[in-house]
Amino acid sequence: MPDDAGGGAMLEEAMRELEAAIHDARVAFDCIGLGEIDRAHTSAVTARIAIDAAVTAMQAALAPPPGQPAASDWHPRSAGS
Repeated sequence: MPDDAGGGAMLEEAMRELEAAIHDARVAFDCIGLGEIDRAHTSAVTARIAIDAAVTAMQAALAPPPGQPAASDWHPRSAGS
């Protein structure tokens, strides 16, 4: 995995969290089929938490390095100044 922007560790964390989410979603699916609704609910919630953690890690990987303005901070009038 390329580490061009220094976010490689964050992207690896996002990948781990997404793998955990996949596992938890499969467990929830199987539990529903088995009629274990409480366990399915718990697994679905943990899958959602893992997805939220993956999104946070990806946002951190996409953030500009300290001291560099974010792309949304750029304004055409300030480009020539």
